[in-house]
Amino acid sequence: MSTSQPFISIVIPSYNEMKNIRHGVLDEVLSFLQEQSFSWEVVLSDDGSSDGTVEELEKCAKKDARIRVLENPHRGKAPTVKAGMLKATGKWRLFTDFDQSTPLSELTTFLQIVKQQNPDIIIGSREGDGAQRDKEPFHRHLMGRVFNTLVQLLAVPGIEDTQCGFKLFSQDATKHLFNNLVIYGDEVERTDAFTGAFDVELLFLARKYNYQVVEQPIVWRHAASDRVSPVKDSLRMFRDIVRIRLADLTGKYRSSHS
Repeated sequence: MSTSQPFISIVIPSYNEMKNIRHGVLDEVLSFLQEQSFSWEVVLSDDGSSDGTVEELEKCAKKDARIRVLENPHRGKAPTVKAGMLKATGKWRLFTDFDQSTPLSELTTFLQIVKQQNPDIIIGSREGDGAQRDKEPFHRHLMGRVFNTLVQLLAVPGIEDTQCGFKLFSQDATKHLFNNLVIYGDEVERTDAFTGAFDVELLFLARKYNYQVVEQPIVWRHAASDRVSPVKDSLRMFRDIVRIRLADLTGKYRSSHS
């Protein structure tokens, strides 16, 4: 493997993913990347899985020297993504959901935007012209729109979808934003799979530090999950948005990204 910096790092967080592994999502990711002309690496960042996921990730890593596995204690998605993004070495770094609800092929459009506009951050959006939402229950969509309304009022006005798990960051933006997380910095060990509003904190900081953010409509398919508790999770996410604002008001974030 070349020791030169890869053009892009793909960071994929995992937590007890045997169902998705059996569906071949890792093979799909690898097949897509092996057809590309750009240099890449994959960081499989695991959140303390206990169902055999890590062993399967290690098998995947043996298929290509550009894939590596990062084992973390079970602290939730935010610290797991953070660990992977900071361990990555790419000029650009994408985190994407393990279930590939947004297929990695959407990266092609993102890289066109990189060439044309060279922004700091590109985020996938399930809203807007060109976005496709497949098989999403109405109540989930409604819950998401209510949450986004609160997010725009309290934290990041103008961004239609903060929660899509498909986001691309420059190396500079990665290091500054993930190292400045306060609410979702390094959580204590968890007993559940709560995702939370860490995307909101990232984008709040991106705005605070004047990074250029492009919101790009993507294709997204709903994947049924027993990890989401609509009422409980919504209340916790609202609480954390308030905590983000309070952290800013009390000076817990750096005043600039320099």
